[in-house]
Amino acid sequence: MNNLRNKVQLIGNVGAKPSLEETKNGHVYTKISLATNEVSYNKNGEKNQETIWHQIIAWNGLAKMISQYVSKGQEICVDGKLNHRTYDDLEGRKNYITEIIAKEILFLKK
Repeated sequence: MNNLRNKVQLIGNVGAKPSLEETKNGHVYTKISLATNEVSYNKNGEKNQETIWHQIIAWNGLAKMISQYVSKGQEICVDGKLNHRTYDDLEGRKNYITEIIAKEILFLKK
């Protein structure tokens, strides 16, 4: 059950072709934006759809696979965990980021 303490699964469409980046330490990663849609109905029965964008980051072998095989608009399933971090920008302002660290992905549609 420990694996369920911080687990995220999302199905959505990729916003842009991912590119492979490298850290100063030589670790490779890729970031992708994933769009998920939530559908709800108002009291009159009218359908409302809201698109929510999620930042996904993948490391090393998974990052290489994603950058090679994932394309813009493709539907994928991401399994991972939530990560929260902060950093100070050049003006000294603190910025907060919430992202999903991908552990696995599944290709659903091309």
